[in-house]
Order: sequence, then C-alpha cells, then structure tokens
Amino acid sequence: MSTSAQGLASRVSGAAVIADDLYKSFGETKALAGVSFEVQRGTVLGLLGPNGAGKTTAVRVLTTLVRPESGRAFIDGIDVLAEPTKAKARIGLTGQYAAVDERLTGLENLEHVGRLYHLPISTAKERGRELLERFDLVDASDRVVKGYSGGMRRRLDIAMSLIAKPSVLMLDEPTTGLDPRSRLAVWDLIEELGRGGTTTLLTTQYLDEADRLADDVVVVDHGRVIATGTPQVLKQQVGGDRIEITFADPCDADRVVEALREQACGEVLVLDERRRVIVPVFEVQGMVPEAVRRLDRSEIPFDDVVARESTLDDVFFALTGHGASENGASAEAESESEPEPEKVAS
Repeated sequence: MSTSAQGLASRVSGAAVIADDLYKSFGETKALAGVSFEVQRGTVLGLLGPNGAGKTTAVRVLTTLVRPESGRAFIDGIDVLAEPTKAKARIGLTGQYAAVDERLTGLENLEHVGRLYHLPISTAKERGRELLERFDLVDASDRVVKGYSGGMRRRLDIAMSLIAKPSVLMLDEPTTGLDPRSRLAVWDLIEELGRGGTTTLLTTQYLDEADRLADDVVVVDHGRVIATGTPQVLKQQVGGDRIEITFADPCDADRVVEALREQACGEVLVLDERRRVIVPVFEVQGMVPEAVRRLDRSEIPFDDVVARESTLDDVFFALTGHGASENGASAEAESESEPEPEKVAS
C-alpha cells in the first residue's frame, strides 16, 4: 500500500465524513476543482462560501446524488461511490428548500419519510412523535403543512432528516429565506444537535452563522478550498482586531491608507466604494486615539473611527478580494440544471 493510500485509510477510520480531491464540472463550469475536507465525529463543520462556490455540489457528491468525475468520498468509512446504498443509510439531508409535502400533516410527513427508510409503520409513527416533541411541533402535528410558517417548515424538514437516526446530518444552507426570528430558532436547534453529539456538515454563505455554529470551517471559492481552521484561528490569521475608518469622500481613501499604514499588521482593505478603510492590528488598545491623531495631522476629514474584532467576513475578503455575499464568477451549474433533492433514503 502506498504512503498516500495508507494516509487515506487512516483518515477514513477516524473521520465521519471525508471528501478527497473531488472534481466535478457542469458543462464548462468547474463546480469542484480538487475539493478535500474532513468532518470529525460529533462536530459541526461549516462549509463556507458564496453562491457558486461549490458547496452544494460537494454535498450532493457526499449524499450520492451527484457522481464526481474523480476523487473519493466516505461516510462513516463507507465508500460513497462504491457502496451508495449503504452510505445513504447513514445520512440525513436537509436541502436549501424545505422538502415537505404541503398536503400532509406534520406527523404524516415524518411517517412518509420513515417508510422511505423502510421503517415499520409503528416505528415511523413513534419516531415521528418523538421528533415533533423535540422540535416543538406537537401542537401542529395534525395540521396540514400548507399552513406552517417558514420556520416551522424548516424545523419539520430537519426533523424529517433525523427520522432514521442518521450518524451524519448534512444541512445545505438551512436558514436561506428565513426571517431573523426563525433563523435564530434554527441556530438553536443546530446547537442542540451538536451538544447531543450529532456529526453535522453545514453549508452556508452567512458568515455569522458559521462563526456561531461551526467547530471548524472550510472556506471554498470557485470550486477550491482556500482556507481551513477554527473560526477563531481564521480570524487571527487576518490580524485579530481591526480599526475601521469611515469617511465621505472616496478621494481620501489613499490618504487614509498612507496615514495609517504604520499601524497595520497586514493588508489594509478599502471597501464600500472607497468610503471605508479597515486596518488589521494585533492589539487594539490605544490604536483608536492614535489613528485619530494621525488622521488629524494629515488633515483628513472622517466620519468615524471604531475598533472591533475581526469577523469571518474579513477573512473571506482577505482571501478572495470579494465578500461572501457576492456571487462567484462561475455560478454553480447544478443550481440551474439539477432539481432540489428530496430526502435521502435507501
């Protein structure tokens, strides 16, 4: 056995999810261009990137819905490509849009998915009632889903993904389209699942979501992994704290950068149509007064100078040159050509 093969075998035995050098194209669009990452057992991995980065394609490969052109994928040590049916039995999947049947009640939706997983009727009903209670949907269990709110539908959707007690839960942008209150409720639910030891792969383009929920983060852009680490480590890599200066005249941007360059511990960013400058610093204490003095000496008018901790948004901009909310140059082709998958069942 080669050294690389031995290394892969060791990783397969230790991680719940492995994507190994995955390539996938849709026409001329490279959705995945050598993507590799791992999800350790009992942790939440945030797969972070803008629309078109390759996140959904990676999830569809791991859940057997899309076959890659090359590379390998494993769920609980099971080769996804060689044994797809066996792998699917270990997976719970919630896609970007709630895969619920509006004509059925909440309990009927859960029973239906349980039957797709070949659970006996009595087991599917019992498991459905357990999940309705866990997800605070008991009062709506006999109501037709057509009357559910967006947050209720998403909670039911995640519950349906757990009906067969999967060892790995994959959440593909689970809060897309939700109002702030529903979004926070889903966050609380994901945190609860994490505390319960559920291994979760969470794709998101929301930086605050990854920052709050993920134990580790993999940043992808244009089908490639561009950074990995814990949220805190990634933020420290772009300088820890930040000094942020806002001003009215974009013509002053270069002067602001020059005045504060000596304070920076990394690349100074010019944002918002050249009306905001972010200066990365290792230690923020005393930096704001010093920045104000430097701007005054250079006679540069400004609106505000504030100190703040760096965010994953800063990380993404530093790595890619564009924000995570902006579409990638090559949109993920499957979002247009592939239907939204329903629940994974063998």
